[in-house]
Amino acid sequence: MKIRVQLFAGAKQLAGRDHVELTVPETARVSDLRQALVQTVPGLEPLLQRARIAIDLEFADDAAPIRPTSEIAVIPPVSGG
Repeated sequence: MKIRVQLFAGAKQLAGRDHVELTVPETARVSDLRQALVQTVPGLEPLLQRARIAIDLEFADDAAPIRPTSEIAVIPPVSGG
């Protein structure tokens, strides 16, 4: 299935774009999404180890399934002071 992943902050900067379109299996989970993102944009790998993935506006763990209609976003860690 084809999915679109929104990228924010550091993820957007590393990828040089605000989204990535991927093809993943129908049975894909967040862990599969992370692998597909690294294959498509290798520069994201260090950030993805710490980033949260949101599906339909809620944080999801690596076992969460992805549906074709899911709204997906990569949320990098936040720092500041």
